[in-house]
Amino acid sequence: MSRSKLIGFGAATILLLSACGGAPTSGSGGSDKETKAEAVYAEVGPLTGDARHDRLVELAEEEGNALSIYTSLNAEVLDTLVPIFEKETGIKVKAYRAESSTVLQRVLQESSANFAGADVVESNSREMVAIAGEGLFGDYESDQRAKVNKDFQQDLWTPSRLNIFAPAWNTDKVKGDLIPKTWADLADPKYDGILSLELGDFDWYMALYGYFQDEGMEDKDIDKLFKDMVEGSKVASGHSGQTELLSAGEFAVVASPFTYLTAQARNSGAPVDDQPFVEPIIVRANGAGLTKSSKHPAAAMLFMDWYLSDGQALLLKEDLTPSIMPDGSDPLEGLTTISVDSQQLIDEGDEWSKRYAEVLRGGEQLPKS
Repeated sequence: MSRSKLIGFGAATILLLSACGGAPTSGSGGSDKETKAEAVYAEVGPLTGDARHDRLVELAEEEGNALSIYTSLNAEVLDTLVPIFEKETGIKVKAYRAESSTVLQRVLQESSANFAGADVVESNSREMVAIAGEGLFGDYESDQRAKVNKDFQQDLWTPSRLNIFAPAWNTDKVKGDLIPKTWADLADPKYDGILSLELGDFDWYMALYGYFQDEGMEDKDIDKLFKDMVEGSKVASGHSGQTELLSAGEFAVVASPFTYLTAQARNSGAPVDDQPFVEPIIVRANGAGLTKSSKHPAAAMLFMDWYLSDGQALLLKEDLTPSIMPDGSDPLEGLTTISVDSQQLIDEGDEWSKRYAEVLRGGEQLPKS
């Protein structure tokens, strides 16, 4: 993938790439020569069970029992996971947490400078696809990885958590026939004045638009549906703040919140719900990858093995949707899904972002929180 494909990530990334220039150097993935990290991944990848764990522990000790993670994972969740992993493995973790676009910028900047910063990168799918496209991830093989839903499998990184878009509502204000059953229901005039959309959800818009096309709708009818949906709506910025406003009754229905935020609010006693889900649910797979330039590849593999096993149960306790349930099953089993196409977001992101922004002009813009 050419670096020009990353332009859709915004002005900051454009400036970064202009400053850095050039393709990654050999230590960061720009060469066909196998790195030391890749040699470890190739050696340990086929191993399983105690043989795999014991070999990784031995190699991690030789590396100094250290690990560097770059992530956009929620800070509270990260602060829960890291101490547990450190206690169980004896590996000291240095975590850099930022917004997904900032994580991407840092990885690309360090790659261009031939600096090996991250051993593991854990972030949103669009950024992960971009980093993989730059050739910065090594192959990771494990029994747990093989359990991830095939619809979300990736070549050079592994889905570890799923962000799900599904309408939610305030149960004090929405009952009976007002509970949405389909996505098209949200275009009904009965939702005028009580529906909220989120300012940055053009990935949701793109995926849902594609779904309607696949269902045989003409573009003019899809455009009218979204226009009707937005008319009379309140446009909020930020999913967390939007969920708080839903809980407070500022509006009665939210079109595309993350289900984990709805679950967290519901579990804290807020009058919100999203059950039964409006299907098909729209899913964006986020995940983690091991860098080719890793200074601590064995520790990186230990983390990935742990993150896709014990770590998945911890994500579930935090109301996130893991890619693998603790019993090894698929968390989306029995649900109809639409997968957000991350490569399409890279290739067409600017276009869909502009289209969505234009659609949202028909709603009431709420002050940014």
